[in-house]
Amino acid sequence: MTVELRGSVQRADGGMRVASLTGIRAVAALLVVVTHAAYTTGKYTHGYAGLVYSRLEIGVPIFFVLSGFLLFRPWVRAVVTGGPSPSLRRYAWHRVRRIMPAYVVTVLGAFALYHFHEAGPNPGHTWIGLLRNLTLTQLYTDNYDYGYLHQGLTQMWSLAVEVSFYVVLPALSYFLLVSVGRRAWRPGLLLTSIAVLGLISPAWLLLVHNTDLLPNGARLWLPTYLLWFLAGMVLTVLQAMGVRCNAFVVLPIAVFSFFIAATPIAGEPTTSPTGLAQAIVKTVFYAAIAALLLAPAALGDDGWYTRFLGSRPMVWLGEISYEIFLVHLVLMEIAMTFVLHKQVYTGSTTGLFVVTMALTVPVAWLLHRFTRVRPTTR
Repeated sequence: MTVELRGSVQRADGGMRVASLTGIRAVAALLVVVTHAAYTTGKYTHGYAGLVYSRLEIGVPIFFVLSGFLLFRPWVRAVVTGGPSPSLRRYAWHRVRRIMPAYVVTVLGAFALYHFHEAGPNPGHTWIGLLRNLTLTQLYTDNYDYGYLHQGLTQMWSLAVEVSFYVVLPALSYFLLVSVGRRAWRPGLLLTSIAVLGLISPAWLLLVHNTDLLPNGARLWLPTYLLWFLAGMVLTVLQAMGVRCNAFVVLPIAVFSFFIAATPIAGEPTTSPTGLAQAIVKTVFYAAIAALLLAPAALGDDGWYTRFLGSRPMVWLGEISYEIFLVHLVLMEIAMTFVLHKQVYTGSTTGLFVVTMALTVPVAWLLHRFTRVRPTTR
């Protein structure tokens, strides 16, 4: 018997490998909270340490790689077993049900809070901004930062990218497994085809950095980050091939790569580096780092790393990681203003992180409790 839980397939016996995939969500969410706490307290400008803080945004690539890994599996399984392809209607409904209830509550809550609380420029705080944010279309404009960006919801650009991946994944799967693979299990051809698709990201960056054909918000669109999702899809293929991964081998490589990416080689401490070369380096490094961090849990390692990720505290935090991601910036504003009484770009990153998490975890749990997808037995 299997249990479907929040978009992933989990064994009913709660096996370590599944638990570790949930636990790594907690790691990703905590990294995102830390990097935002560092930004809010002004630490991004502190030399190499500031770059390290900024690169903790690696939590977002981890989420993207995990999505690519989990969501591509039903299509791969259908080819490996010769079974039917996943139902598009069921897939679409599960994606909407997974994302939208908690997201809508968060957006409405943020707009309500900032209606009464002044926090500097807030161009997205308009009726059209509300509509754009509710429909996750805020990125599809010129000058996004001065158009629909809303205080407390600035992290939602990545959710907009995630949802756009949901939309294109069925077509990608059809192309890779039917048009190219002819519904035959040919993993070498499949991996080669995914690698070719990976060229879309640098090609897109070349386009948006050197032409004015697209809105400048296009740097935040799916093609820039497609490589991260494809890295997860590669792990799906490797898992189906029976490939194993040892954490003692890949984790040092991931950590070493992270500290390389924390140099100016990957650009300034911002989501979208202004230099083309830096943007490409950052995209490639993040894909590799996130994939290496996920690989032991995805590919059957049962050592200390996956045991840690599969521990009860990590799994519990992983279960509410999406809600932590949604609400933490609004609550960080409350922590900064009403608890710590600090001005923006001042104060302790550690202190802000601790207070933010103290506020965020119970709110995230409540949001999860009342909007979650109820487990169903298949």
